[in-house]
Amino acid sequence: MLSVKSLEAQYDGVQALRGVDLEVREGEAVALIGPNGAGKSTLLNCLSGLVPYRGEILFQGRPLPRGAAHRVSRQGLLHVPEGRRVLGGMSVHENLIMGRLALADRAPTYDLDDVYRLFPILKERERQQAGTLSGGQQQMLAIGRALMGSPRMLLLDEPSLGLAPVIVKELFQALRSLNAAGLTILLVEQNARLALAVTQRAYVLERGRIVHQGLSSEIAANDEVIAHYLAV
Repeated sequence: MLSVKSLEAQYDGVQALRGVDLEVREGEAVALIGPNGAGKSTLLNCLSGLVPYRGEILFQGRPLPRGAAHRVSRQGLLHVPEGRRVLGGMSVHENLIMGRLALADRAPTYDLDDVYRLFPILKERERQQAGTLSGGQQQMLAIGRALMGSPRMLLLDEPSLGLAPVIVKELFQALRSLNAAGLTILLVEQNARLALAVTQRAYVLERGRIVHQGLSSEIAANDEVIAHYLAV
């Protein structure tokens, strides 16, 4: 579904990605882990059309539009950014309806009822302003908004960041359910153990380069990965 070849990107003259090759097959959940500053968020932003890059990105066999995030999303590649970025002055319901803008001429595969079944608290709070929700509820809303755009593939950037363990557990159960139902997921997550537990394959990014890749279970058992990324 997604093929990335020789991807390079810079921020303010600093090389953030250095020849990254990565692929995600249809129906997979794939983790991208690594230390802070490794380039994980930059990679997602390149995929979403938010950051200029050199190299090739193919989505469903076709090049992604460059520098046009709205066109990328309308192809079904939906990004849930770090920090959630909900529209705080609008209601939960209005935020979710805004997600439909990504549909363009594609047939919807998720609707409000689907989102409310996945995250019942959003139904309870549907008239509440999004900015008054808890951090965990805002993360649920950000995921729900992306689902309203009927993603063919979902990009998630640090969904557990700053959240209580009980909320993180609920969120990742929802992600497991979505993937089990066939949604393709690329997950960037600082909690490497958690990311490897809910995905089938993984890449380790360090200083802009892929340094390990393979089955998530094998990555989790790799002594070097354990020493550098999984040690408590």
